Amino acid sequence: MKTLINKSTSILIISIWILSSAFIHAQDFRINEQDYFENRGANVLVFSNWYDGNFSDSKMSGVEVIHHGVRTVTNGDVRLHHTPEQWDEIPSFVERKIQSDENAIEAFLEYPDYDFSYSVKAKAVGDEIHLSVNIENELPEELAGRAGFNLEFLPSAYFEKAYLMDEKSGVFPLYPSGPMNVLPSGETEPTPLAQGKKIVLAPEDPERRISITTDKNELLLFDGRNKAQNGWFVVRSLIPAGETGNVIEWSLNVNRIPDWTRKPMIAHSQVGYHPTQKKEAVIELDKNDNPKEEAALLKVLPGGSLEESYTGAAEEWGNYLRYQYLTFDFSSVKKEGLYVVEYGDQQTLPFRIAEDVYEKAWEPTLDIFFPVQMDHMFVDEAYRVWHGASHLDDALQAPVNHEHFDLYAQDSSTDTDYEPGEHIPGLNYGGWYDAGDYDIRTQTHYYVVQNLALAWEAFRPERDNTTVEQENRYVKLHAPDGRDDLLQQIEHGTLALIAQFRAVGHAIPGIVAAHLSQYTHLGDGITKTDNLIYNPELDSLESDGFTSGRFDDRWAFTTETTALNYGSSAALAAANRALKGYNDELADEILLAAIDAWDKEQNREPKLFRHGNTTGGNVQDEELKATVELLITTQDEKYAARLTELLPVIEERFMFNASLAVRALPFMDEEYGEKIEKLVQNYSQNLDRFYEVNPFGVPITEGGWAGGGTVIGFAMNNYILHKAFPEIIDREYVFRGLNYIYGTHPGSNISFVSGVGTKSKKVAYGMNRADYSFIAGGIVPGVLILPPDFPENKEDWPFLWGENEYVISVGSSYLYLVHAVNELLGVE
Repeated sequence: MKTLINKSTSILIISIWILSSAFIHAQDFRINEQDYFENRGANVLVFSNWYDGNFSDSKMSGVEVIHHGVRTVTNGDVRLHHTPEQWDEIPSFVERKIQSDENAIEAFLEYPDYDFSYSVKAKAVGDEIHLSVNIENELPEELAGRAGFNLEFLPSAYFEKAYLMDEKSGVFPLYPSGPMNVLPSGETEPTPLAQGKKIVLAPEDPERRISITTDKNELLLFDGRNKAQNGWFVVRSLIPAGETGNVIEWSLNVNRIPDWTRKPMIAHSQVGYHPTQKKEAVIELDKNDNPKEEAALLKVLPGGSLEESYTGAAEEWGNYLRYQYLTFDFSSVKKEGLYVVEYGDQQTLPFRIAEDVYEKAWEPTLDIFFPVQMDHMFVDEAYRVWHGASHLDDALQAPVNHEHFDLYAQDSSTDTDYEPGEHIPGLNYGGWYDAGDYDIRTQTHYYVVQNLALAWEAFRPERDNTTVEQENRYVKLHAPDGRDDLLQQIEHGTLALIAQFRAVGHAIPGIVAAHLSQYTHLGDGITKTDNLIYNPELDSLESDGFTSGRFDDRWAFTTETTALNYGSSAALAAANRALKGYNDELADEILLAAIDAWDKEQNREPKLFRHGNTTGGNVQDEELKATVELLITTQDEKYAARLTELLPVIEERFMFNASLAVRALPFMDEEYGEKIEKLVQNYSQNLDRFYEVNPFGVPITEGGWAGGGTVIGFAMNNYILHKAFPEIIDREYVFRGLNYIYGTHPGSNISFVSGVGTKSKKVAYGMNRADYSFIAGGIVPGVLILPPDFPENKEDWPFLWGENEYVISVGSSYLYLVHAVNELLGVE
């Protein structure tokens, strides 16, 4: 009996050991097929992404942690500041090696200006990641006390949470406060909130708890928001001088909730659906989740109870990025009302099924967003002033051979009659703040003016809810003035474009703050300048009432390019048609300018300057736009003849130029029409291939800027093609684009249009982003696909411009698209 007990006990012990060993093994980090460390509930990326080549540090590089489905840690790398800002120095990436035999990933980098090379190595040891920085040569003297390994933590993920540094405790501050040091250079830098050998972030919260331990180095905790509102919390160790080899050694422990599984996300339109359109929710599941077979549509009754309206199959679509997807089609439900979708224990917020569901969806964009973005105007909303009449000192001629930090550049000539630094009169009219910043980017402006003019021409939305007084530089929201608001916005954008031709005779790349300290400004644009023209003969504190010695004026980058001239010509020709009968004098002037610009470019070799914001885009695409708009406006045969010559351009880039080619059909011959119809047929065969790539059926771009604008442009093109060829292009390809913007997208189901839909963007990258707020009617870029497989759009952190920055270009195309959908659905 004793032998039996001992034998049974031994078997039990062995079984427990095998099970526990399997459990421990299952919890170990391993490099997956996407070449990052994966563990249930935690992923550690090691230079899967690199700093944005255009805008330096975009908080998406180095060692990063995706923690229980949220990216909370980034920028694990050697940096030269305690809390680096966007334009601070970044290293150059050399190569990345996957060392599968060691279960390690190592990245090699350098700071060429300092002749300093190093590697960052991450090695999985059980359920920890061991991080090290290796250098072969001693740290250069000029980097001593400057170079250190940083790991940045998302502030919003740690607000209202505590930290432990060794035996000392603290709470992450909701708002940044000192203390700060003043460096010999006059710059300031934060002092540590805490320092020690071991830090535990959020020890009380298993979902966010992360610990870092080091025996070799000192850990320093900083609040980067003391330097810039978009700063993160930073844990840092300085590289010791005089040492080589592994100069930094950390152990990173990312806590995981046992058997963690991300909750299902039901992607759907937050605005709702028209009774006659296809209605499909897309259900996003964790890779470890077990799909359910059904979902349900429930009607919300007046007393608050829910009544089942439809139950149907949750059909498996497959895998996309890191998730698995199901689709739930409830198109058969046509009865108007308030509904929710239910899948398992998850329910959506209520949305409508109604004939007027899209009727007012465009109004916040025209009523609020565009007026708020108006430059050179005082913008008033009830008790609130959005901003004063800013930049009335526009603008100084930019210096030659000058590269600007926001991608503008001036060639070796000014292409004007003005000397570098000289004031160019007449540029302080019209225009919109380009995005969350305050520059006037011409390429964006002519895109917006053209879209708004086409929206007026196609749909004539006669809405008057805003007062615009150009002569007084005054705008008042929610105050009708007897004039159509859309025409007032077209006029405002047109004034900025024609001002360039009046001032220097051609389109220019744009107008932008000269100094980085101005460019990063947040809040009221009028506080950026004194609105007085810069006078170098005066002291910085002097003014004669008209000029001042304060150099706060913006640069006008004036390099002439063929693409910019064509693009502006297209917008001015389209605006002419909209403004006739509203402002005839301006309409006549801009048409003459458009014709002259087109003729000028037709009679010379293309003038190119390919540098950032100065390119003006693809020359042939811009020429095509100008030719089509001038053809429609004037119906002159010379434009039809040139369009025929441009057919190879149309054929080669039909995906980009389809709507232009189709809009020209009424003014072209039968042979042209036959060729375009064949191109449309070929185009239509590719539309359903998007549904094979992702379950949303639209082109989801990958890169540093999310692709919401691409999706809207895709839907706009499909509307114009559907109107011309309804038997070839189904209207569903138009609806898909709008549904995507309203919440049927990866990662979340939030509407990307602030103030539109039950749940919409309330924290965005606008001029008020430091207040964690929004501008109604603004549209953000949306879902950014962080390589290799993570869809992200943060609602609690506005400062990631690639996900959350409002841009006027998308506002204009969205406004057009909503009207197009209403027209297809028969909504007056």
